[in-house]
Amino acid sequence: MTKVIKVIALGTLLASSAAYAVSTAACAGCHGQHFEKAAMGKSKIVKDMSKADILVALKGYKDGSYGGAMKGLMKGQVASLSDEDMKAIAEMIKGGAGTVTDKATAHAAAAAVAQSKVIDINAKVCDPERIKKEDLGNKKEVGEEVLGLRKTTLFNENVKPVDGKFDRPAPGTAPKFERAYVNAPPMIPHSVEGLLPIKKDNNQCLGCHMPEVAKGVGATPIPPSHFTNYRPDTVLKNGELVKEGKIVGLKGDIGNVGDIKLAKVKKLNHLYQGRFNCSQCHAPQANIQTAVANTFKSDGLTDEFKTHSNLINMMNDGVQ
Repeated sequence: MTKVIKVIALGTLLASSAAYAVSTAACAGCHGQHFEKAAMGKSKIVKDMSKADILVALKGYKDGSYGGAMKGLMKGQVASLSDEDMKAIAEMIKGGAGTVTDKATAHAAAAAVAQSKVIDINAKVCDPERIKKEDLGNKKEVGEEVLGLRKTTLFNENVKPVDGKFDRPAPGTAPKFERAYVNAPPMIPHSVEGLLPIKKDNNQCLGCHMPEVAKGVGATPIPPSHFTNYRPDTVLKNGELVKEGKIVGLKGDIGNVGDIKLAKVKKLNHLYQGRFNCSQCHAPQANIQTAVANTFKSDGLTDEFKTHSNLINMMNDGVQ
C-alpha cells in the first residue's frame, strides 16, 4: 500500500552531510497513512482540507498564529521547515505526487536518523582531568565553597538552580543520546514542547514510538516489556487478601507480599497502562553543566546497548 510521507531534516543530524530529505512518513502515526484521522482525536481531517488551507496551517503553526490543542506539538514539528518544504508537503498530501519515490526517501531518512552519531552525554562529566580536580580526598584543606552542590559559601542565600535550556530539535530531527548503563530508560533527545503532560487517555508519544510505526519514522520503538503486565493478580476474597491465588497474612499461604517472587507474566497486545506515563522514567535533556563529575562506569554498555535494550529478558534476574 502506498504510504503518504512527512518532512524530516537531516542536515542537523549528520555532521558529514548537508543532505535534506523530504517525506511525510512520520505524520502517519497521528494523522493516518492517508491523513484520514483526527490526530489525537483533536485535529482537523487533513485529507479534507484544501492545499491552500494545509499551507496556511503549516505556516501558522511555525509562526505561532495558528492552531488549538495541537499548536504546541505542531510548532515543534514544523520549526525546521522552509516555505518550499511546506509547499511540497501540501502538494504531496493533495496531489499524491512522488509518493513512491518519497517512500524510499522516508526510509532513507529514518535510517539516517537511526544510524546517526549517538551522543555520549557523559563525555565531559567523566573527564579524568575534571574528576581529578574535584577529588576532595587529596586536598589538605576543604572549604565550604567546594562541599555539596552549592559551590559557594553557606552564608550566600542567593543560590538558585541552574537555568536549564530544553531547546532540543523537533521530534524526528534529533540524534539519540547514549544510555548511561545497560537497559537504562533512554533519555528523550528531542523537544517535548506540546507533548507534556502525558495523560492516560492522551499520550502523544505513541504516535511515533509504537513498534508498528517507529521503524518507518526512525524512532526508538516501545520495548516488549511495556506490553507486559508483571503485577500479581490481587483480589479480596472472604475478607482475605489473595495474590496469585495465595492468601497473604501471618496465617495465610504467604507471610507478606515480599514472599511472591514472580507474578504470572501476562503478555498484552496493547501498551500496559502501568507504563503509560513515559516521562516518569524517560526525561528530556537540558543543555547544562552538571554540578559534579561522574565516576560511574557502566559494565557491558556495548554499541548494541547504547541504543537498544533486552529488558524483557532480564526482568526476572536475581529473583528466580
